Amino acid sequence: MNQPWTRRAFMQTAAGAAAMAAVPALAEPPGLRGRFVTHVSVVRVNQIEVRRDRNIGLDEVPDNSIARIRSRREAFERGCPDGRMTWAISWLALYDQREQYQQARRLLASYHDRYGDEITFIPGGYFAPMYNTRDEIRDTIHTALGTIATMVGGNYRPQCLVAGFMDAENMRLLAADEGIHVCQGQIWSQHGIDNGDGDGGICYPYYPSRQHYLKPAQGKDDLIDCVCLDGWTCDFLTARRQGFEGGFNSRLGVGPIESVGNLGTKTGHMEMLATTAMHFDDGYARNGFGWVTGIWETSVGHDDDLAWWLQAIRERWPDTRVVTEGEFGLEWRRHRRDNAGLDYRFHAQGTGAPGSEPELAIDWYMNREFRLALLQNVAQHGPHMAIDFTRYDLPATEPTGMQREWSLMNVLNQKGTRPQDKPKRLSELSAEDQRMIFARYPELKRWG
Repeated sequence: MNQPWTRRAFMQTAAGAAAMAAVPALAEPPGLRGRFVTHVSVVRVNQIEVRRDRNIGLDEVPDNSIARIRSRREAFERGCPDGRMTWAISWLALYDQREQYQQARRLLASYHDRYGDEITFIPGGYFAPMYNTRDEIRDTIHTALGTIATMVGGNYRPQCLVAGFMDAENMRLLAADEGIHVCQGQIWSQHGIDNGDGDGGICYPYYPSRQHYLKPAQGKDDLIDCVCLDGWTCDFLTARRQGFEGGFNSRLGVGPIESVGNLGTKTGHMEMLATTAMHFDDGYARNGFGWVTGIWETSVGHDDDLAWWLQAIRERWPDTRVVTEGEFGLEWRRHRRDNAGLDYRFHAQGTGAPGSEPELAIDWYMNREFRLALLQNVAQHGPHMAIDFTRYDLPATEPTGMQREWSLMNVLNQKGTRPQDKPKRLSELSAEDQRMIFARYPELKRWG
């Protein structure tokens, strides 16, 4: 390593620029390589601060004490002494004048100075588009970023915004007006849980379309120059589920609430590491890089579990880089000018944890044009059944007002919430859908 229910009960230099301008015909740079972990801790006042003037859930002041913040940073350092993490501070925590929060802000600023940690803002308690107009979100982000700059000092500017969910227009403005080109702007596969739904995107970095935050941009005129990142790495098998359907938890993965909190330390740690391995073993071999991420509210504790997880990663994958959200997103951006070369592939077999059946395996294919998921019962040598086929070449629109549902669903969706969302053989899809799939992945014809 180098330099409802809620989740709780959630310049370049002038010389360099000139050099680039002198060689406009440069080929697409090689893809990103390596293993990466990003960890975000949230400091807040109330459980879900959906608006400046509205909160949902519990008062969490005692659980955001100076001692709890220090404990989180110490746990992170135990797990990864030379790593850097991202801190996301809520609106109320940014402006609360009680001594506790004044001290907290000074402490976070010192972490940037001492460790190089990223200090940024989280608007709307993960759910800003669900409870705020686009103009309200824009004004809140701009005001908060200015306050954070003053708080940290030295002309500080975060490289990333942590948002949970963020609409496409505000990601465009984040890049165009604020000069921030990375946004943790989607929570992959989330549906039927917490205070917002947003299934339909791809779980690794992409440039979003101006049409919809979950749609990868299809071309230059459509592209928002803001790398969109996922918020939580989840077990691919449990993530196919709808909320708590069947008594399981669709968000099970590296998060402490769903893993250790629900399953106990031994089983929870096994699930955290198995989910990490989905990306750092087979996923790394297929994609050339692996990335695992999570947002842990300071209020939830589980600091020893964070230290354990990071230590386990260091022992098993010692080349892993633990960096801030902004560092990771900008590193990916240096290797990709657009979405044309995106081709993420994942294969995962169930871990045996609740909702992750060991006899099942899932294959995911994610690119600029579509995402496709195939589920197979390997114990019975069963057929590969398509459980998700989301086309990104089709027009898409975001909600114009405030509402819970922000998903992108068209042909077939893994959550199974619509009548058409029934598992299908590839040969049962339309001729046009099959053409798209086999043109990119001709080897899948054998599974038709």
